[in-house]
Amino acid sequence: MPGAPIAAWEGGVLSPHDKIDVHRRGLCHPAVSVFLTVGEEVLLQRRALGKYHTPGLWANSCCTHPHWQETPEACARRRVREELGVEVGDLVHCGTVEYRADVGAGMVEHEVVEVFRATLDQKPALTPDPAEVMQCRWEPVAGLAVLIDTAPEAFTPWLRIYLRDHFAEIFGN
Repeated sequence: MPGAPIAAWEGGVLSPHDKIDVHRRGLCHPAVSVFLTVGEEVLLQRRALGKYHTPGLWANSCCTHPHWQETPEACARRRVREELGVEVGDLVHCGTVEYRADVGAGMVEHEVVEVFRATLDQKPALTPDPAEVMQCRWEPVAGLAVLIDTAPEAFTPWLRIYLRDHFAEIFGN
């Protein structure tokens, strides 16, 4: 639901906040990232141009913030369905990543991210929400580092961080 509060830490207390206010103030907050894979490929999404930060940049399959008191796994399933029109089965928790990055427009992502991978049997029919996603593409996992090194400005800061520092935890090799 649009405008639903997300959790953020302020003064050591986790409480509900407005998402844009959290990013303007750079408050530390929980997040979820999902990588959908089929065989040796991973789905990347290009963020819609109307997004309030990092519009038009390539990111992992799905990234979002849990609603207040929503579990990370429930959030991951909900947003993959809402953003891409895909129902996922098993989600593998790949770890927790904390990072802080300037994402432009006066906003900062300071996230504690629960990272998940869903391995699918075949490439699903995608029905991306155009308010969230302008384009999707499948890329070989083995070539992601070279792809990002070639044009880092085309990718979100968090995707660059995940692949640089957490590749083995996410993809298992």
